[in-house]
Amino acid sequence: MWGLAILGLVLPWTFNLQYLLAGGSLMPEAFWRNATPTVLTTAITLDVYLAAFSFSVWVVAERQVKRPWGFVLLCFAVGLSLALPLYLLCRQWAPQTAAQ
Repeated sequence: MWGLAILGLVLPWTFNLQYLLAGGSLMPEAFWRNATPTVLTTAITLDVYLAAFSFSVWVVAERQVKRPWGFVLLCFAVGLSLALPLYLLCRQWAPQTAAQ
């Protein structure tokens, strides 16, 4: 799981940094225009955002870890591909931590 979390940080952010260094913007209008120039990229973008929203609802509703909102913030600030494996790791440790 740690490997997935590391890949989830490094792989997407390699491209995110290229985008930002090339003058890309995180302002919503410019970001969405760049993220959705074709039907395919629109589908992928919406799929990832809907998955991130579903993940966020699950994390908050399940309440298996302390500070679930931190994972929601991590999901939308850094990415689902980092937040999900980290959440699963913390979720796995939660019962062990409570038992000690």
